[in-house]
Amino acid sequence: MLYFYGRLAAKTEPELILDNVKIKIIVIGKTHKKFLEEGEREYLNRLQRYMQTEIVMIPDIKNAKNMTIDQIKEAEGKLILSKIEKGGLVVLLDEKGKEYDSVQFAKWTQERMNRGLKHITFVVGGPYGFSAEVYQAGQQKLALSKMTFSHQMIRLFFIEQLYRAFTILKNEPYHHQ
Repeated sequence: MLYFYGRLAAKTEPELILDNVKIKIIVIGKTHKKFLEEGEREYLNRLQRYMQTEIVMIPDIKNAKNMTIDQIKEAEGKLILSKIEKGGLVVLLDEKGKEYDSVQFAKWTQERMNRGLKHITFVVGGPYGFSAEVYQAGQQKLALSKMTFSHQMIRLFFIEQLYRAFTILKNEPYHHQ
């Protein structure tokens, strides 16, 4: 697969080959709403045309009703950390992260891929956020909005934004300004 800078780069820049870059999205718990599952599947299928993308679902913590919020975050954190591959970029989707519009996010994505990374891991936390250990493992934080959304909705929104980023980079007619 060949990826071009699209409208974000000068015409003189070379095409970029990104066959070796893999995107992993780690999420907590199963999506319980059918319309969200369908949306995730739709945009994940679209995204596969551009980039090898994997969703890793960590099951909900058992007996969470008998645990404190900190205990839940610690248990989720251990499972998240076990799924993060070494040597790649780890990006936490966090309400305190940096915000971008869609074109800026496309440029951000392209810049990360230009670094020669083998994989980029995005992590969507559970309803209580991340443990301190996961925050330490995260090299960057992104926020999709100042508004609060359920962690299940964020999955769909984020997968769509990744798809949008690649259509922007390839100058395809999906994103309108």
